[in-house]
Amino acid sequence: MKIWDKGFSVDDKIEKFTVGKDRILDVYLAKYDAIASKAQANMLAKVGIISEEDNSKLQKALDEIIARCEKGEFFIDENYEDVHSKIEAELIEKTGDAGKMIHTARSRNDQVLVAIQLFLKEYLSETKSKVLNLIDIMIEKAEIHKDDLMPGYTHFQAAMPSSFGMWFSAYAENLLSDLYFLDAAYKVADQNPLGSGAGFGTSFPIDRKATTQELGFSEMAVSSVGAQMLRGKTEKSTAVAISMISATLSKLSYDLVMYNSQDMGFVELPKEMTTGSSIMPHKKNPDVFELTRAHCNRLQALPNDITMTINNLPSGYHRDFQILKEFLFEPMEQFNNILDILIFAIPQLKIKTDFMNQSKYDSIYTVENINHLLQTGTSFRDAYRIVGIEVDKGTYTPHKEFKTTHLGSIHNLGLDEIKDKVNRYKK
Repeated sequence: MKIWDKGFSVDDKIEKFTVGKDRILDVYLAKYDAIASKAQANMLAKVGIISEEDNSKLQKALDEIIARCEKGEFFIDENYEDVHSKIEAELIEKTGDAGKMIHTARSRNDQVLVAIQLFLKEYLSETKSKVLNLIDIMIEKAEIHKDDLMPGYTHFQAAMPSSFGMWFSAYAENLLSDLYFLDAAYKVADQNPLGSGAGFGTSFPIDRKATTQELGFSEMAVSSVGAQMLRGKTEKSTAVAISMISATLSKLSYDLVMYNSQDMGFVELPKEMTTGSSIMPHKKNPDVFELTRAHCNRLQALPNDITMTINNLPSGYHRDFQILKEFLFEPMEQFNNILDILIFAIPQLKIKTDFMNQSKYDSIYTVENINHLLQTGTSFRDAYRIVGIEVDKGTYTPHKEFKTTHLGSIHNLGLDEIKDKVNRYKK
């Protein structure tokens, strides 16, 4: 069934090409299409376009579809080109002429757009909760390991003393910054386009405020042309948010792959979370973090993929937008899987504390030696030169006894301040 059927058939090759993966990917949108159709039917009844009796039939049928969607029992077979034609066909089958009225004052353009907006709103809310959960885990680990020192690196060289408390808290605070991008994407998605039709409104006396309120949007995409211009913008905003968080998680994963190596040996994964080698029996590989790193690196390309698809298009709807679902929907699911695995794995990290006395880390205290000389009245530049010469001559002895005081340093992590930032964000 095609909801645009006018009595002629499309060539099979053309249909296969234009439908693409819609029958598979539209399953993601089915529940939200039905939810929006409930609001559409209620609104049509309110303005007198359909009867209350017909509306009641439609509401019951749509509730049944939503229930099947939530159970994973809704599918789109080859008799239908997309979710919209499938749901409308079911409504006609179950409610008769009432189902034939559901599309009044609506186009597939605003129909798919409102479903995508609702879908992305829910996804972004769920993702936000997962990221906040991961942030809380990082803060908890920072608290536990605030006194456990580790070498800090620049240029892949041991540079200065750091701590696991500082490392965990750094990722907590950076992930919080990433959430601002997610909030921006949510703000873009939180606009109701339903009623904009094909981008030019309708002569029917519809009530767009009613559907906006019922669907839980904070505001309406007022201009019918502007509403259609949300297509692509909402997807790209979501992709940017995923990309920003993925960049942080990729860095985190890379750190843990290195820290788990024998050469560094800062952390240890439980053996149940590692894989082995087919030839080397001693290997316990951190595959989980290598894969999260790879997936996160790939996800950072999402905004570019979307840009290359929608760039240089004029206003209005274009079929180009269809393939955005191919770029975004499955990666969105993959991203949530990454968050789930990190939420599972990070709490089980074992932090080692017996490696800092190795002589190879003596050099990370050179700055502390400089600071010690400054306290005796030596100028910084002279102290720098003195310590540098000692290192070159092999006479350098590290000054390991030190205490930082400023906020955000090893011995004053500012965890309360970071917690306060997180709590203010949660409000």
